[in-house]
Amino acid sequence: MQALQGLENTSSSVRLQAVMAIGTAPDPGYVDGLIGRCAVEPDFYVRDMLTWAITRHPAAVTVPRLVEQVRSANPRARSQALHTLSKVGDRAAWPAITRELLTDGDDEVARTAWRTAVVLVPEDEKPMLAEVLMSQLGRGDRATRLSLSRALIGLGATIVPALEAAKTSTDPHVAGHAVATRRLLDDPDAGFELAVDEAIRIVALGPDAQEK
Repeated sequence: MQALQGLENTSSSVRLQAVMAIGTAPDPGYVDGLIGRCAVEPDFYVRDMLTWAITRHPAAVTVPRLVEQVRSANPRARSQALHTLSKVGDRAAWPAITRELLTDGDDEVARTAWRTAVVLVPEDEKPMLAEVLMSQLGRGDRATRLSLSRALIGLGATIVPALEAAKTSTDPHVAGHAVATRRLLDDPDAGFELAVDEAIRIVALGPDAQEK
């Protein structure tokens, strides 16, 4: 198929045009090629369009193949498959969002898994998901911590008891992250940078300040 051949072109603009053509005229015969390209595509805009093109196909066709990719040894394949599953939004994929993915050693994979999990999690599984996400408090750089805070906030009030417990952690990174997340839960417009700065101050002042 000419469109699939275009996905291999060295020009990102040609690849982008090929993906747009496939998405405009979806055909199950394209799905394997689209998903396979996601694992190796270096251009962000092409990857974004690949996700769009995949979502144009039936979930019954795409979800099983995407689930296979989240088990790949290739971090980009895992991350892009997770991102696409979040856009498909089919909760049949929920069992594929394992603890191993949620705690993946690659920050980008883990961040994508957190976002996807919040989209797909059934109501009765939210406490379990909250427990796993809480175990990641204090992880990574500010972008990673912000991603985790957003995922936790997406679970709503169910996270409050665990956040309050985490605020008393002896690990200042965990405690500070918990304080910042609680601030954002209470005031989503506060801004993560300000919440982090306030959390650092509060943790430095000790438990008495955290109660205020």
